[in-house]
Amino acid sequence: MKILHTFVVLAYKESPYLEECLKSVSNQEYKSKVIIATTTDNEYIRNLAKKYKVDVVVGKHTNIGGDFDFAVQTGKTELVTVAHQDDVYNANYSKRMVDLYLKYPDANILFSDYYEIRKKKKVSNNTNLKIKRIMLFPLRCHKMSKLKFVKRWGIRFGNAICCPAVTFVVKNCPKEIFTSDYQCNVDWFAWEKLSKLKGRFIYEKKVLMGHRISLESTTTDIIRNGIRTKEDYSIYCKFWSKGIAKLFTRAYMNSEKSNQLK
Repeated sequence: MKILHTFVVLAYKESPYLEECLKSVSNQEYKSKVIIATTTDNEYIRNLAKKYKVDVVVGKHTNIGGDFDFAVQTGKTELVTVAHQDDVYNANYSKRMVDLYLKYPDANILFSDYYEIRKKKKVSNNTNLKIKRIMLFPLRCHKMSKLKFVKRWGIRFGNAICCPAVTFVVKNCPKEIFTSDYQCNVDWFAWEKLSKLKGRFIYEKKVLMGHRISLESTTTDIIRNGIRTKEDYSIYCKFWSKGIAKLFTRAYMNSEKSNQLK
């Protein structure tokens, strides 16, 4: 049977959570291909790849967006999920993505709801998650998911789409999805870019994966340095006038606190 889906695990240095991620993507109900993509090749990654019998593809680091595009291009199947090394996937994630693709082959992206992992605990409901679910509510109607207005609704007030929860329909996406000068908002930039193309954003409201919130994450470090605020304003300007964009940026700054462990 033809394999339609690949998990490309984007590995960086020596994450203590990489094995947990590899275990989750290797134990899927639908037997997806699994590949490790890295720009920091090392023995730790190689040993885990050998243990889980997956190939390692080494690329050259350019920027964060370039690394993500490299990961997408590494997958050679019709569907590719860039699995962040710190995250985990429910056993039925890839099966659901494949089923949705077969029903909606014109989709650009397929993505699910998610829970947060904070200090090894699952957090399925907090203010941040509730707000994102409200923002994504219109996309529950798959029949309307090809409308530009509906696609952009879920990202015009903030970035409601969790990057590692996304599966790309490669044929319906440009070769460069993420490449940009952004450091934090590479994914929000990508969704805004894709939202203007012909195709659907298919949202699965069921929680199918876990996204780890870590003090060591790149996002958390960027928030501390104030880079995210500048990038938020830049993205908001793609949807709103400069005055309204400034108001939303101030409001969105409060959501940065949710990326801090308490």
